[in-house]
Amino acid sequence: MELTLSGISQDAKEATITIWHNRQGDNVSRGEDLLEVVTDKATFDVPCPCNGVLGSIKRRAGETVRTDEVVAVILEQE
Repeated sequence: MELTLSGISQDAKEATITIWHNRQGDNVSRGEDLLEVVTDKATFDVPCPCNGVLGSIKRRAGETVRTDEVVAVILEQE
C-alpha cells in the first residue's frame, strides 16, 4: 500500500515531514503513528492505515512534500 498525506487536512496542499517514528523494515500496526508532519497551520501525526511492514520510506524528515505524493510503502499483512 502506498502511503500519502492526503487525509491530514482538507486545506493543506503540502507538508514538511518532521520525524519518522519507525524505520524501514519495522513491523507496523494499524493506527500506530508512523510520522509527524507540519503544515502552515498545524502539526499532525500520521497513523498507519494497516498492519504490515514499513517496506520503504520514499521521503525523509526535513523534506516538504505534496499531500498527494507517496511518502512510504507499507507491505500489508493480516
